[in-house]
Amino acid sequence: EVQLVESGGGLVQAGGSLRLSCTASGLTFRDYAMGWFRQAPGREREGVGCSSWGGTTTYYSNSVKGRFTISRDNAKNTLYLQMNSLKPEDTAMYYCAADLNACSSHAYDTDGYSSRGAEYVYWGQGTQVTVSS
Repeated sequence: EVQLVESGGGLVQAGGSLRLSCTASGLTFRDYAMGWFRQAPGREREGVGCSSWGGTTTYYSNSVKGRFTISRDNAKNTLYLQMNSLKPEDTAMYYCAADLNACSSHAYDTDGYSSRGAEYVYWGQGTQVTVSS
């Protein structure tokens, strides 16, 4: 059984930082592209960014580019999202997702990483991030 477990969320003041982790089990992690998504109440899910299966390519949405960094440790089966300079509008539930074929250039356009996640087959339960002003 594939499991993705996010952790690291919490309450932080604007301008602060958090690092989210997503630990995977039940799959060969290094073979999978991994994505981070978020969803705020009353809003559609949006892509934050993704890491290709080898970790050589990362894409970010324009809204987080320059502030968030995605990395992965294949030896630990873990994906990370380092979030700096957090803003109140970053408040959302954050999810990680996995798929063999995701994180391609097809999901990257003038808005940056624009996937809504439909191409991802495995999802975690999410971790809440709240940024106070």
